[in-house]
Amino acid sequence: MNIRAQQPLPVLADAVLPASEGSRRFAQDAALVVGACLFTALLAQVKIPLGFTPVPITGQTFAVLVVGAALGSRRGATAMLLYLVAGTWLPFYAGGASGFVFSIASGGYIVGFIPAAFVVGWLSEQGWDRGPRVLLSMLAGNVILYVPGLLWLATFAPAETRWTTTMEWGLYPFIIGDAIKLVAASLLLPVAWEAVNLVRGRKQ
Repeated sequence: MNIRAQQPLPVLADAVLPASEGSRRFAQDAALVVGACLFTALLAQVKIPLGFTPVPITGQTFAVLVVGAALGSRRGATAMLLYLVAGTWLPFYAGGASGFVFSIASGGYIVGFIPAAFVVGWLSEQGWDRGPRVLLSMLAGNVILYVPGLLWLATFAPAETRWTTTMEWGLYPFIIGDAIKLVAASLLLPVAWEAVNLVRGRKQ
């Protein structure tokens, strides 16, 4: 794979809402970031607890991947940072939870949402959201969020079986579900681009 530095391409949000200038641009970007944060909070309420692990199945991963791809690197990462901060006081986390992110076992995953959204967004700015490579982009984002997620979860595991327990709590039960979510996100983006291009063609 050859990822060359190039002028960032417009992402989906830019195609739907063409860039404005000055204060109007700032307000537009702020609205997108807040909307993406609320979208993530909404999907976080889709929660399926698993009795053997403190980490539930949620819709957050899907939201992170879609937000990063649709908003691009900076706005996507900012939306996830806002989600992390807002969840300190508001019931934005899984199942309506809130609080300091590192007070919960799944807090590391929430921290991982920020670099995951940035990387998926950056790859979208290189055109990876418009063809088969979108699947690799979503996979990269999914892998990235697991790194801080598993590292923090390990602090909750028994010392004598720390990494075995961590994998059983935070990785193995979620592989199939995350694969479904990243495939769904990978299918959504090209379809959304097709729809946007179709509407554009009709307006010309």
